[in-house]
Amino acid sequence: METKKRQAFWEVLFWIVLLAGVYMSFGVYVTTVKSIFIGAIAGVTALLFAAIRTYKIMSKKNGNETMRTISHHIYTGAMAFLKREYKILSIFVIAVAILLGVFLSIETAICFLCGAICSALAGYIGMSVSTKANARTAHAAEKSLNKAFRVAFSGGVVMGMTVVGLGLLGLTILYWIFKDHEIVNGFALGASSIALFARVGGGIFTKAADVGADLVGKVEAGIPEDDHRNPAVIADNVGDNVGDVAGMGADLFESYVGSIIAAITLGAICLNLQGAFLPIVISGIGIFASIIAVYFVRTKENGSPMKALQIGTTVAMIMVIIASYFLIMNWFSKAYIGIFYALLIGIAAGTIIGYLTEYFTSYNYDPVKNIAKSTETGTATTVISGLDVGMLSTFFPMAIISIATIGAFLAIGGMESYSLGVYGISIAAVGMLSTVGMIVAVDAYGPISDNAGGIAQMANLSEVVRERTDKLDSVGNTTAAIGKGFAIGSAALTALALLCAYATVLDLENIDILNPFVTSGILFGAALPFLFCSLTMGAVGRAAGKMVNEVRRQFKEKPEIMTGGCQPDYKKCVDISTKAAILEMLLPGILAIGAPLIVGLGIGALAGEKIIGAQALGGMLMGAIATGVCLAIMMANTGGAWDNAKKYIEEGHFGGKGSTQHAASVVGDTIGDPFKDTSGPSLNILIKLMTIVSLVCATLFMG
Repeated sequence: METKKRQAFWEVLFWIVLLAGVYMSFGVYVTTVKSIFIGAIAGVTALLFAAIRTYKIMSKKNGNETMRTISHHIYTGAMAFLKREYKILSIFVIAVAILLGVFLSIETAICFLCGAICSALAGYIGMSVSTKANARTAHAAEKSLNKAFRVAFSGGVVMGMTVVGLGLLGLTILYWIFKDHEIVNGFALGASSIALFARVGGGIFTKAADVGADLVGKVEAGIPEDDHRNPAVIADNVGDNVGDVAGMGADLFESYVGSIIAAITLGAICLNLQGAFLPIVISGIGIFASIIAVYFVRTKENGSPMKALQIGTTVAMIMVIIASYFLIMNWFSKAYIGIFYALLIGIAAGTIIGYLTEYFTSYNYDPVKNIAKSTETGTATTVISGLDVGMLSTFFPMAIISIATIGAFLAIGGMESYSLGVYGISIAAVGMLSTVGMIVAVDAYGPISDNAGGIAQMANLSEVVRERTDKLDSVGNTTAAIGKGFAIGSAALTALALLCAYATVLDLENIDILNPFVTSGILFGAALPFLFCSLTMGAVGRAAGKMVNEVRRQFKEKPEIMTGGCQPDYKKCVDISTKAAILEMLLPGILAIGAPLIVGLGIGALAGEKIIGAQALGGMLMGAIATGVCLAIMMANTGGAWDNAKKYIEEGHFGGKGSTQHAASVVGDTIGDPFKDTSGPSLNILIKLMTIVSLVCATLFMG
C-alpha cells in the first residue's frame, strides 16, 4: 500500500510539471524570458517521467532463479565495462578540461565537464535499466506478447527521456548562467568526447563477442544462437547493451545537444535572443510531445508492435509541427514563415531516411531477399550482393540530405541573407531531432527485446515464450536499423550546421577550394573516415580473434560443456571484450580531437596567415563530412542487410538453418557486424566531434 502511495505521489508531481510546461509552451504566448524556463521544465519533466517508468519496471517480477542469474551476469558484465571505461575517460576529461581552462576560459572548461558528466550519466542510467528490464520482459512474455512489449518499450523510454532530459536541462542551465553561446559550446564538446569513446568502445566490445560467439558457436560447434553452452554468450548479451543502448544513446545525445548549440550560435548572430532561444523551446515542445506520444504506443495480443511504435513516433512529430507553427508565428512576423518550413524539412528528411533504411535492410523487401538468394552460389556472391545493396542505399539518403540542406537554406533567406539561410539549416537539424526522446526509446527497445530472447533461450522457457520474444526481437532489428539511419542523417545535418556556425563565428564569407592549402585540407579530411574505419575494424578483428581462441580453448579443454556437465567461463570472455574495447578506443579518439587542431594551427603557421589555416580546416571538415556520411550509410546498411538476410534464411527460406546457404549468410553477417555496429555508427560521432572541436577552438585559429 505504501509503495502505491509513493508511486501515486510521483505520478501526480510529474503531471503537474508536465501540464505547467505544456501550458507555458502552448497556452501562453512565449517570450524570450519564459523560453529558458520552458527548457528547464521540459528537462525536469523528462527526468521525472524516466524515474516513474524505472519504478514501474522494477516493480515487475524478473522470473525464476535461472532467469535472475542470467540477467545478473549481464548486468554485472555491463556495469564492470562501464566502470572501467569511465575510469579511463575521467582522466581524459580532466586533462582536456585543464587545457580548455588554460587556452580558452574556465567557463568553457566548466561547460565541458558538465557535458561529459551528463552524457556519461545518461549512458549509465539507460544501460542500468535496460539490463534489468531484460529478464522482466522475458517473464512478461510468459503471460502475453503485449505485456512483454510494454516492459521492453518502457525500458527504452527511460533511455530516451534521460538523454533529452539531461541534454536540454544541462544546456539550458548553463546558457542561463553564462549567457554566452561561445562558452556553452563546451557542453557539446564534453558530450561529443564521451559519445565517441562510448560508441567506439561499446562497438568493439559487442562485435568482438558477437563474432566470436557466431564463428565458433554457430558455425563450428553447430549450437543455436544464445545457447547457454557458448562461453561468449553472456559477453554477446552484454555487448547489446553497451553498444546499442549506451552507445546509441550517447550518439544521439551528442547530435541533440550539437544541433541546439549550432542553432543558438547562428540564431544569436542573425536574430538576437529570439533566434537563440527558439531551438530551446522547440526542443522542449519535442519532449512534451514525446511523453504524450508514449501513451499512444499500445498493441493488442495479436497486434503489430512495429505499427504501435510507428504510431507513437508519428503522433510526436505531428504535435511538434503544430505547436512549432504557432510558436514561430507568435515570435516572428509572417516574413519569417521560412523558419517553420526549415523545421518541417528537417522532420520530413529524418522520416524519409528512416523509411529508406528500412527498405534496404528489412527482409520484407527485395534488396535483402536478393542477398539471401545469392547465398545459393556461395559466400563470395553473398558478400558481393551485400556490398551492392549497401552502396546503392547510400545514394538516396545523401540525395535527401542534399535536398534538405538546400531547401532549409532557401526557406528563410538563402541567397538574399546567407546568415539566415544557414540558420535555416540548423533549424532543420533541430526539427529532425526534436522527437529524439521517442526515437531513442524505440531504438533502445531493440536490445532489451534481444536480451529477453537470449534469456528465454538460456533458461529453457517454453516455445510459446520464445516465439513471443522472437517477434519482439524481429521488430527490434528493424527499429535498430532505422535508428542507425536516423542517427546518420541527423549527424550529417548537425555537422553541416556546426560547420556553418564555425564559418560564421570566424567571419569566413567563403572558402576558396582552389587554394592549395584548402584543397589539401579537403583531401586530408576525405581520407580521415577511412583511416578511422581501419582503426575500428582492425580493433574488432583483433579482439574477435582473441575471443575465438578463448571459446575454442574452453570447448577443447572442457568437452563436458557441450553435454551440460559444467558451466562455461563467461567472465573470461567478458574480460577479453572489455580489455580490448578500453585499449583500442583511445587511438580513434585522439585522431578525432587532434586532427582539427593539427590542420587549423599547422597550416596557418605553414602558410604564414592564420586565416588560411582556418579556411583549410573548413575544407578538412567538408571533406570529412562528405566521405564520412557516405561511408557511414554504406557500412550501416550493408551490415543490416547481411544480418537480416541471415535471419530470412533462418526462418526457412533458401535451405533454412544448417544449410550451405545459411553458412554463407553467417559469414556475410559476421563481416557486417563491425560494419553496422562499430565503424559505421562511430563515423557519426567522428564528423560531429571534429566540427565541435573546430567551433570551440575557433578563436585559437584566428588568434
